[in-house]
Amino acid sequence: MKKSTTLGNSSLTINRIGLGCMGMSEFYGAFDEAESIKTLHKAIDLGVNFFDTADMYGWGANEKLVGKAFKGRWNEVALATKFGVMRGPNGEWLGINGQPDYIKKACDQSLLNLGTDAIDLYYMHRQDTKVEIEEIVGAMADLVKQGKVKYIGLSEVDAATIRRAHKVHPITALQTEYSLWSREPQQELFSVCKELGITFVSYSPLGRGFLTGAIKSRADMEAGDFRLNNPRFTEEAFKENIKFVEVIDQMAKDKGTTKAQIALAWILNQNDEITAIPGTRKIHRLEENLGAYGVELTQADFNTIEAALPEMTFGSRY
Repeated sequence: MKKSTTLGNSSLTINRIGLGCMGMSEFYGAFDEAESIKTLHKAIDLGVNFFDTADMYGWGANEKLVGKAFKGRWNEVALATKFGVMRGPNGEWLGINGQPDYIKKACDQSLLNLGTDAIDLYYMHRQDTKVEIEEIVGAMADLVKQGKVKYIGLSEVDAATIRRAHKVHPITALQTEYSLWSREPQQELFSVCKELGITFVSYSPLGRGFLTGAIKSRADMEAGDFRLNNPRFTEEAFKENIKFVEVIDQMAKDKGTTKAQIALAWILNQNDEITAIPGTRKIHRLEENLGAYGVELTQADFNTIEAALPEMTFGSRY
């Protein structure tokens, strides 16, 4: 299995298992900055160079954490961050903003938070439905011309929007949730990405931890964990969605791997360019995830998984 790929429409070579940094500052219960920085440093030492954050994670705190960890090591990493989801000074949700003036201010703030002079990959986190995609991408293209951003990406948009955006400025990456229990992108997005040379980046590739088997009930999550309010993590959903874990559990046992490694290998084997950004705060989980490179799945394995997977996941994604 290929461990690296060229990030679409760019000169950047990235590893196909990156690291999502969101949980280091918010959303998944308690976190420890020192532990997170150790994990980020260990990731670089293990050859990981593709990292993902956003200005809304910890409403700036995550970018500052990543910037602190990468100080003096920027030449070893390719960093993606995002704009669009606004948070207030106390973390309150203020909606989605795609106005060109806002995009430029958001970029300047992200550069300040990160302590760097250019963002490798700048995503539109979510589309502001009040602003045409051509206007949004035009503002992003201006940031490229100014040298503040090297490449641009989109998140959670449909194929038609990608085509319109790509006509304004080359799109480098599309980030969308994709995993064994979120398989919708297979239908249309994979083909448009291949056609336009865009890298597909799978976020939440382990189903927000569910597919690892580590979360068996609501009691396994801390107070304040955003999954407690997620439709896929109700008691009723647990009973139904456990089928997804059971599908890969036996295969993991047969191959002497972990469920997380099977779930990630399944994604990476969809094509040679797809990448995944599982998030973790812990070094042992990071090392486990990278072990997916060594998992070989045969066509028979794929057939077994596909035949056993439930058609639908119980509960919407958000």
